[in-house]
Amino acid sequence: MEIRAAVVNAAGSDFNLETVELQEPHADEVVVEIAGVGICRTDIGVKDGHLPFAFPAVLGHEGSGTVVSAGRDVKSISVGDKVVISFDSCATCRHCRMGEPASCHEFMLYNFSGTRIDGTSSLTRLGEPLASNFFGQSSMATHSVARERNVVRLPAGAPVEIAGPLGCGIQTGAGAVFTSFDVQPGSSVAVLGGGSVGLAAVMAAVVREASPIIVVEPHQSRRELALELGATHVVDPGAGSIGEQIRRIATMGVDYGFDTAAVLPATEELLMAMGVRGAVGLIGMPANPAEALPLNILHAQVLGLTVRGIVEGDADPQTFIPYLLDLYRQGKFPFDRLITTMPISRINDAVAAQRRCEAIKIVLTTAVSDHVGPTPTIHPGETRPPLAHRI
Repeated sequence: MEIRAAVVNAAGSDFNLETVELQEPHADEVVVEIAGVGICRTDIGVKDGHLPFAFPAVLGHEGSGTVVSAGRDVKSISVGDKVVISFDSCATCRHCRMGEPASCHEFMLYNFSGTRIDGTSSLTRLGEPLASNFFGQSSMATHSVARERNVVRLPAGAPVEIAGPLGCGIQTGAGAVFTSFDVQPGSSVAVLGGGSVGLAAVMAAVVREASPIIVVEPHQSRRELALELGATHVVDPGAGSIGEQIRRIATMGVDYGFDTAAVLPATEELLMAMGVRGAVGLIGMPANPAEALPLNILHAQVLGLTVRGIVEGDADPQTFIPYLLDLYRQGKFPFDRLITTMPISRINDAVAAQRRCEAIKIVLTTAVSDHVGPTPTIHPGETRPPLAHRI
């Protein structure tokens, strides 16, 4: 079938909305009509040529929408289901069998190869294959092919249009707190970066009753939002040493540090602000993939520090996304406050706005709307999903 997709023809080029051909789903796949797809730093990193992927390509890995067809072997998803598409995994390696798909031994093959496992592409242009299957979906399009394994059915009443970022960025930040480090009540937390991943970590830390919750962020508007979402303190990195500012708040150092910014000097300062047996999670994608972190070995030994990389918040999307949506329904995880929607026809404007930090998380919608208005608040127990702000 013919669909519209945002094609990147070469590293560094803009997205170009084009008509392409979507191939029939394989036996274990579904076709999702996309309602919305988030823009993630990983999409931008691939587009800019900072991460390995073939071109021409269709990117997008925070898609959500409605299933419109399914392969013959699909059992758990039906036509008409509202779904979020998350990352793909093999299902057979040791970590997948343990319920840890974010640590899949074949993660790169299933999410960054540009093809299905059999080498075929779900997308072609004038009969020639496009690099697709990005994070198992390539959802910057009106329709996407995904495997049954990486599609998560949404509960009734979930905000389908804006749910896509639950499949990656928001899942990553929240999962780092809930799953990777299992932050306990009363623990101290510092978060570098007030973007969607960092603020998702803040909301999760609030749920876990951590205190203090410190956010390091250069933009005042994001610092203000962090406080509204439950951060107890904010730090402006332009106001002096990050480490010293954190230690003025948490005099014994913090228990957990989450680096969602991947700015090396700030990461080094965070390490120096950790307390005894502190744990640092490296979450953000550096601008330079070869970036290396110098670690003072004696400092790490004396404090007993843990430093570990975190992918997708160590989440199993099949159980974790419904958990986040239940928190959202209760008013405890208002992720909609992070989201601004724009029509997919304005994708290059959206990327520019996100680079300028004019929005925290932009979700591209396939239905153009001229509605402009503030994000309504959600109250505990409210089941009607609020609308994200649109521009």
